[in-house]
Amino acid sequence: MPDSGESAYAVISGRHRVILSQEKDAVSFSCGEEEFPFWHHYFDLGTDYGKFLAAVPREDAYLQAATAFGSGIRILRQEAWEMIITFVISQQKSIPAIKTLVEALCTRYGTPIKQPTGSFYTFPNPEQLNRASLEELCALKLGYRAKYIKKICEDACTGALDLELLSSMEYAAALEYLVRFYGIGRKIANCVCLFGLHQIDAFPVDTWIRKILLREYAPQSRFAESVPKTRLCDALVEEHFSRYAGYAGVIQQYIFYYERQSAGRYPGKSGSGS
Repeated sequence: MPDSGESAYAVISGRHRVILSQEKDAVSFSCGEEEFPFWHHYFDLGTDYGKFLAAVPREDAYLQAATAFGSGIRILRQEAWEMIITFVISQQKSIPAIKTLVEALCTRYGTPIKQPTGSFYTFPNPEQLNRASLEELCALKLGYRAKYIKKICEDACTGALDLELLSSMEYAAALEYLVRFYGIGRKIANCVCLFGLHQIDAFPVDTWIRKILLREYAPQSRFAESVPKTRLCDALVEEHFSRYAGYAGVIQQYIFYYERQSAGRYPGKSGSGS
């Protein structure tokens, strides 16, 4: 969320809060010295993203442009529970609406925290959010997502959704585990894996990524005529992005950001961006 001025933002994770400000290419962290290791990990500052950029072949002109444009992107190490609820909310919602709803959940059901740098509310844990009735969630204008959130909260509180177990799983196992729960489809599960579990091989495919794959990669694909349209995008991901095994989700984010910010093709809908 913006804090003061266009280039200053307050970032909250659990009971931690930092003010970030940017001047040209320099980013400043305003937090206690003891807090910096947490944020160093959160922003994945120990990972060499240069090697991801260098892996893009020169002949892929589109991806070269996308990675050059978004070269500062990093995959945040966010909390899995927060990502599950946030991405369930994100279905057919604009980014401003998602932010408003998340802030409403925090204010109503989270824990208030007072720090020298400012006061804020934590994201509600499963027990806190489960105290909200279905009617209360509907009153927040969550629409059909309210029943998903209520059932997910109940599953997390009973242990049916084991967040500790989820955090220990590899990507493929976590993906298949998540789609078992009400309201979590494959795209949301991939987003949770990428942003909530830091499994950066996850490659979420939403409506917009699907359009990009078909526009940029289908025309020259060997699968364009032989694979059914319902499976073509999966084939394109395998054909063109398997070379980025282990970090395909980072490449996906370069594409997503490039389209949203540079090409201007997106009308502000959220799908997989950080």
